[in-house]
Amino acid sequence: MEVIVAKSAGFCFGVDRAVKSVYDNIDDKPLYTYGPIIHNLQVVEELEDKGIKVVNDIEELLNLPKGKVIIRSHGVEEKIYNYIRDNGFSIIDATCPYVKKIHRIVNDYSKKGDTIIIIGDPNHPEVIGIKGWSSSKAIIIESIEDAKKLQLPTDEHICIVAQTTLNYLKFQEIIEIFLDKGYHVDIKDTICRATRDRQEEAIQLSGRVDKMLVIGGKHSSNTRKLYQLCKNQCDNTYHIETIEDLELLVFSKNEIIGITAGASTPKNIIQEVITHVRSTE
Repeated sequence: MEVIVAKSAGFCFGVDRAVKSVYDNIDDKPLYTYGPIIHNLQVVEELEDKGIKVVNDIEELLNLPKGKVIIRSHGVEEKIYNYIRDNGFSIIDATCPYVKKIHRIVNDYSKKGDTIIIIGDPNHPEVIGIKGWSSSKAIIIESIEDAKKLQLPTDEHICIVAQTTLNYLKFQEIIEIFLDKGYHVDIKDTICRATRDRQEEAIQLSGRVDKMLVIGGKHSSNTRKLYQLCKNQCDNTYHIETIEDLELLVFSKNEIIGITAGASTPKNIIQEVITHVRSTE
């Protein structure tokens, strides 16, 4: 059996930075994270065991003792950021710098009166946070169909940004639709370069293996995108969280197995999967 592991598998820069910010302040209690620090159940449970509380909304936070609040890599809306600060909590801002850049773009262009178009998942915390930095009209576009249906005045100035984990090909297709409609657009390619590299590597790898394993949380947007891209190349693609998900899979000694992982997947889980797969030869 040949096992090929993608070089880009595992924590991205922003996630690694956010998780380190928790451990750097772990002795300062009370310590909270606004939402799960990453979309990985195992990491979140480990931190909860160490006394780190996850809070999911402002009302919950305001009923807790004052302490430090870590903003996760996805970022938050401007009003939430100000709410936390104005109510006596200390903020440790672990928003990914690439997401922070989108906040600044949206803030600046919306102040000029531009309509903001955000291409991404409307239910994802990163996208919700980005929209919350706009002081003008902000519209979330999730699909090519959404872009085709949207009708705006042709003289309206538009600034287009993207969720950092968006599929780059999808971004290009939607941009073409806006250009074909003749809108005045400022296009900001805000897809994370590391995300693009990870997706391209996953596509190439899954195209030459017999089975493809994509490791990551079930609620991780970037992991689900990796799974979809790999599935398009390899029918035998499986989205797993831990080695327990491998129990029903059978590996043959003659197979080539590809492995990649989402940006919220710790190294130890990746290594456990690699070890398990190789032990089944």
